[in-house]
Amino acid sequence: MRKLLAISGNLLFVVMLCMSLSTAQAQDAVFSEAELDQMMAPIALYPDSLLAQILMASTYPADVAEAVQWSKDNPDQDGDAAVEAVQDKSWDPSVMSLVAFPQVLTMMGEQPDWVQNVGDAFLADSETVMDTVQNLRSKAKDEGNLETTEQQKVVVEQPSSTETIIIIEPADPQIIYVPSYNPTIIYGAWWWPHYTPWYYRPYGYGFGTAVVRGIGFGIGVGITRSLWGGCSWGRGRGSVNINVNRYNNINVNKINSNNRNSNWNHNSNNRKGVPYKDQKTRDKFDNKRGGASSRENYRGRDAQRDQARNTLDKRAVSPSEGRRDLTGAGGDKARNSVNKANRDVAQGKVGNRQATQGQVGNRAAGQGQNRNTSQTRNTGQSRNSGSQSRSGNSALTNSGNANKSRQSVNRGQSSNRAMSNRGGGRRR
Repeated sequence: MRKLLAISGNLLFVVMLCMSLSTAQAQDAVFSEAELDQMMAPIALYPDSLLAQILMASTYPADVAEAVQWSKDNPDQDGDAAVEAVQDKSWDPSVMSLVAFPQVLTMMGEQPDWVQNVGDAFLADSETVMDTVQNLRSKAKDEGNLETTEQQKVVVEQPSSTETIIIIEPADPQIIYVPSYNPTIIYGAWWWPHYTPWYYRPYGYGFGTAVVRGIGFGIGVGITRSLWGGCSWGRGRGSVNINVNRYNNINVNKINSNNRNSNWNHNSNNRKGVPYKDQKTRDKFDNKRGGASSRENYRGRDAQRDQARNTLDKRAVSPSEGRRDLTGAGGDKARNSVNKANRDVAQGKVGNRQATQGQVGNRAAGQGQNRNTSQTRNTGQSRNSGSQSRSGNSALTNSGNANKSRQSVNRGQSSNRAMSNRGGGRRR
């Protein structure tokens, strides 16, 4: 009996452990499998290079919104010329590359929430997103709706007996055709009734009417350098990469790398304030933002404030005591004084007094200037220089004795009259 109870207890523990692990995994998942299928269905059949650019660009939803508006304002721009025209923008290069495809930006502009969800899902778990794309491609292939055409080439690889990789490439590497299809038809009967994918109906761009069944292609876009992204496939290890040479041939900000391909890394500084969806992604990218250093500087100022408080304490300055002093009669007196000063300023009394003082100072300065000018005319420049220095010192020395000051003034006037008489004789 005890042995049976022990076995039952162990089984119960194992069941509870499995339940807790599955619950934890469900909490860690940002999007469910149904949500990912719904989210990736409209773009899973895009060429790999274009799909990679969309996945990268969707992590910068604010830039995408600006690019959508730019494309609307410049309807005649597409291809490499459009990408070159926006090199002065502050957008991420992955977003710049999408202006080559106005129909793609039109689609993204109609569903801004979808754009942000795709970016959040890709940042949270890029491998699961890439696996979702492969599963959708397999379903379209099984339905007979994904084949090689004049516009695209479909390549099926089997790296192992349990894995199949489907690659979609443009038939002409320099001409990209953006496909259009109804997700609820192209993949067969949709298997998530409550998560139906949306269908983008691309009016114009050479598509004509909406695609009823199968994949439709509009007007091809000539590309030589704008698409520099690529997909790295593999179950549980999918990601996107960058063709460095193509990237550097069109983007102003170059990549310094000796390798032909480089792994793509999200630049959190280009996120422009758009919050990340889950805590794991926030922990990964928030500290890498340019503003993080500023936040650290503000945190360092806490120590400066503590040091200032200690200095005030040593000098016997207490803010709390100061607040107590402002209560009661003392506080009323201080407030009345402040109010009176404010009224004086408002009525212009303080300004008038300052102006009056300035006028007095100007008159005194003017009188002094006139006296100095008179002395210069009477005595000459060279002789006046020495006498001014000596008289200035004497005046400062005897400034406290009125009789000596008057005697000095009288001697100066006598001297000026004598010099004037001599000067007049010489002129005559």
